[in-house]
Amino acid sequence: MDKISVNKLAKLAGVSVRTLHHYDQIGLLKPSVRSETNYRYYSEAELLRLQQILFYKELDLSLVQIAEILDDPTFDIMQALRSHKTELQKRKDRTEQLLLTIDKTIINLKSKTKKMDHEEMYKGFSKEQGKAYRKEASEKWGEEIVAASEKKILEMDKAEWKALLQKGEDINVELVKLIGQSPKDKKVQALIKEHFEMTGKFFNVTIEIYRNLGTMYVEDLRFKANYDKHHPKLAEFLRDGIYAFVEEKK
Repeated sequence: MDKISVNKLAKLAGVSVRTLHHYDQIGLLKPSVRSETNYRYYSEAELLRLQQILFYKELDLSLVQIAEILDDPTFDIMQALRSHKTELQKRKDRTEQLLLTIDKTIINLKSKTKKMDHEEMYKGFSKEQGKAYRKEASEKWGEEIVAASEKKILEMDKAEWKALLQKGEDINVELVKLIGQSPKDKKVQALIKEHFEMTGKFFNVTIEIYRNLGTMYVEDLRFKANYDKHHPKLAEFLRDGIYAFVEEKK
């Protein structure tokens, strides 16, 4: 095949030219040829390597981990493709279950009588992840806090639950508008105060627990992804705002 330019490869792969330049700089994806004017050109080998990079990124591996895998002399591209297919099928199955759970939740919220039960609360995050998530929360925060949180949620009627979820989304939207401001800014802290009070609707949150939650929003990729859908810096901004809020309360 003819070699293709960096601009064309970026369009084909759905990535930015800047990303391809970065991959070149760190040695992850080198062009096969550089012109006299320093333009990058790629052959089929680089296209296949980029495909693998994107597959592994989809599986949440870091660029360092991806480089180690692809540069391993024993790397087998056919075996890798089969592995990607298996993993993506698992994700597809989990996504379909999550969509079903969302539909059930919407029905529950519209219902005048039916409330969420324990099984419905945790269903869909993968075959056995419901129990695993609850166990993880219990180990991290204590069974008493988890049980109290579940009790509060299960006692809510559909209107209260829906309003609480919407409140969280509204706070996220307003925080995004303030990204770039100091976490100590009055408007930021007013929203953090609302977030703290909203969190208290789920369980009896202390200042120390609230600070730990701020850390978790960034370090736990499951939570970070939820905020990243609003803005790639929202999780960090919320965390910093929480830190400032906690510091003021001490």
